[in-house]
Amino acid sequence: MIRHIVFLKIPNCDDELKQKIKQEILSLRESISVLKNMEVGLNFSPEERAYDIALIADFESKDDLNIYATNPTHLKLIQKLKELNTLSKVVDYELFK
Repeated sequence: MIRHIVFLKIPNCDDELKQKIKQEILSLRESISVLKNMEVGLNFSPEERAYDIALIADFESKDDLNIYATNPTHLKLIQKLKELNTLSKVVDYELFK
């Protein structure tokens, strides 16, 4: 199992924009069948170092993660986030049982 974690920091991001982006991210579940699980959390910490949105997604394999990463719907969302000057951090790792 592969876990994909992303943190997003969006300049001038208010609660309405956070909610909209959260829904857009969650809508990826409808069009990308290789997604096994997805969570999106909205930050409430006032700390300067805090990011606005956290995404956790699980996949069966690295190949499935690649399918997700190159999916046109996902790429369209990434482009939209780039247009908002979004900063991001990512960690991908394998879960061992």
